[in-house]
Amino acid sequence: MEQCSWPNSSEKMQAYHDEEWCRPSRNDRYIFEMLNLEGAQAGLSWSIVIGKREAYQAAFHNFDIEYCANLSDADLETIKENYNVIKHFAKLKSVSSNAEVVLRIQQEFGSFADFLWSFVENEPIINQWETQAQMPAESPLSLQISKDLKKRGVKFVGAVTTYSFLQAIGMIDDHIKTCDFHTSNRQVHES
Repeated sequence: MEQCSWPNSSEKMQAYHDEEWCRPSRNDRYIFEMLNLEGAQAGLSWSIVIGKREAYQAAFHNFDIEYCANLSDADLETIKENYNVIKHFAKLKSVSSNAEVVLRIQQEFGSFADFLWSFVENEPIINQWETQAQMPAESPLSLQISKDLKKRGVKFVGAVTTYSFLQAIGMIDDHIKTCDFHTSNRQVHES
C-alpha cells in the first residue's frame, strides 16, 4: 500500500510519522510540547524542528508547563545560548508566555486537552485523502482554534500552524488512506 511520503527525509521524521503524528493525545504536557514545536517551525521545515526536539525537551524540562511559565527573559537567553534550539528569541519567549495561557486554560476547563478536544466534540476528524496533495494547509477548524488561542494570548498560532498542531495531537488524521498508520488501517493492524 502507498504510504505518506513526507517523512522519508530522516529516521526521526519517519519515527514521528509512525509513532506520533495524527494519534489522538489528551496529555497536556505532550500537547503543550507540540504547540510550541509547531510554533517554532513557523517559516522553517518540520525536519529542522524534529532534529532539535531533544534539545528543546532538555531546555524546557520536557515541556513542564509550570516550569516554562516561570522562565525569565534571562533564563530564555541562557537557553538560547546553551541549547541547540532555534535562536529566534520571540519563539523562545512564546514557550513561557504560552505556558501562562495554558495554565489559565487548565484552570478554566480542567485541562488543555479538554479545551481543545471540545472543538471536535471529543472525536478526531479522520480524513480520507487519496494523495498528500489533497491535504489542506488550513481549515475552518484550524482558523477557529487559531482565533480562540490568539484571543487568549497564545503566540505563533496562525491557521496553518494550528492545522499542523491539530495533526500533531491527533485531532485530525491526515495520513493518506492507504498508509499503514491511517486510523482505519492502524486499528486493523493493532487488533
